[in-house]
Amino acid sequence: MFTLGRNLIILIFSAALAGCASKAPPEQPQNLCSIFKEKRGWYKDAKKASKRWGTPVQVMMAIMYQESSYRHDVRPPRPWFLFIPLPRNSSAYGYPQAQDGTWEQYVDEAGGFFPSREDFGDSIDFIGWYTNKSRKINGTSLWAADQQYLNYHEGWYGYGKGSYRGKKWLLNTASKVKRRASNYGEQLRRCNL
Repeated sequence: MFTLGRNLIILIFSAALAGCASKAPPEQPQNLCSIFKEKRGWYKDAKKASKRWGTPVQVMMAIMYQESSYRHDVRPPRPWFLFIPLPRNSSAYGYPQAQDGTWEQYVDEAGGFFPSREDFGDSIDFIGWYTNKSRKINGTSLWAADQQYLNYHEGWYGYGKGSYRGKKWLLNTASKVKRRASNYGEQLRRCNL
């Protein structure tokens, strides 16, 4: 009886550790082939989102990397006043760093079965949906990773007004996203998946 109980505890503990390990960021986030070999289901999810929304896999993955470094539960930092935690400045959350209102709009328009910002498949689909809407609203090419990132960061209205133009740090970040998407695209062409 004691052995059965102990084995059950070990089994539950092992399952919990396996669940944590599957949520860990990829070991080599700079290499898209390594990411997809390590996280087998991610490639399938990314291809599915790309087929649904038309956005290249490398563009969606470059945006996600910039937003969360592939961490499933990341949030913006919480400001503090002395020793008192204050409310966060943004509701951004999860792999896509989607804000509450935009996530709700995605759920209303794109559907899904209890989508979660902590789920990679739902998150990559969200990024595909968002970039597709950026194309429709602002005419941004699905292949233009830098311009798609500026839409993503500033919102469709902000991008349309050019709110990013005076933000050198943001333009530099968008250039990084463009370079990463280009590198990811080159790596993806050589992958054996």
